[in-house]
Amino acid sequence: MPKNFKAIVIDNKDEKFTREVKDLNSDHLKDGNVLVRIDFSSLNFKDALILNNGGRIVKKYPFVPGIDFSGIVEESEDEKFKKDDKVILTGFRVGEIYYGGFSQYAKVNSDFLVKLPKDLTNKKAMMMGTAGLTALLCSFAVKAKEELLMGSKVKDVLVTGATGGVGSFAVMALSKMGYDVHAVTGKKDKHDYLKKLGAKNILDRKEFMGESKLLEKGMWDCVVDNVGGEGLTKILAQTKPGGIVALPGNAGGVKIATNTMPFVIRGVKLWGIDSSGTSARRKDFVWNEVGKLIDFTMIESSIKEASLNELLSEFPKMLKGELTGRILVNPNK
Repeated sequence: MPKNFKAIVIDNKDEKFTREVKDLNSDHLKDGNVLVRIDFSSLNFKDALILNNGGRIVKKYPFVPGIDFSGIVEESEDEKFKKDDKVILTGFRVGEIYYGGFSQYAKVNSDFLVKLPKDLTNKKAMMMGTAGLTALLCSFAVKAKEELLMGSKVKDVLVTGATGGVGSFAVMALSKMGYDVHAVTGKKDKHDYLKKLGAKNILDRKEFMGESKLLEKGMWDCVVDNVGGEGLTKILAQTKPGGIVALPGNAGGVKIATNTMPFVIRGVKLWGIDSSGTSARRKDFVWNEVGKLIDFTMIESSIKEASLNELLSEFPKMLKGELTGRILVNPNK
């Protein structure tokens, strides 16, 4: 590796938070047993929180954020990975407690890595990033109703927050799986986009606000709820018997006012999706399914490539809800 490389470094001295692109050297990479030359990373909501002020997540400074990346192995102390292997990393607290992907190099634990499938590129892997992986984990939770739990066939699947990173990938993947996807959004200008991704029907998010009965008419075989909060109460009441509600996010709030009826009377299952802590073995399985479920030609126009310096001006837009599409981070740009 070169003597110096570039990375975004955040710091918090005397309660003054800073973020800037700096030159680092190999002495700064003290974690793990595999050195990776990073090709791409991506901007996720957690990244934006950390870049803003540490997000109450980062405890030790100075620090290099970035919760995912794809790249090429430079050095490895683990025989599972050899020089020039192409690899993907998502989660495992990288970018939170271990130096992360907003850098030209990273050194990580080999147990955190999965090999890039032959039908993917490092760029495509981070066009999806953590958001895409999370969406597919949700999609396979839906599929588990039929296969793992041997329940009735899934037909109607509700996806909330459908224009977000996780939501849009979930709409596409679930449609490819053959389900009728009902996409929920408050953005009227995105209806055509969601239909293009495969949504059969578009619903206004206002329909899920307000008071809910203990149980309402069962409408959804399964749900991918990226929002949580108030709307989840009505969603649970509308889920059909044996249905799975996959919950990967809580943008609408961390509290819900619900009751036991959907769970006891209908056997509804609330399935939390923690993509960060999901085992490398399961991540490997999901990444190898990407080629069947994601059409990259459909999402290329919604991807914006940013350098490390450009990322510093892009992340505030995500926190304000002003960002459309995904930010692909190229640390070598």
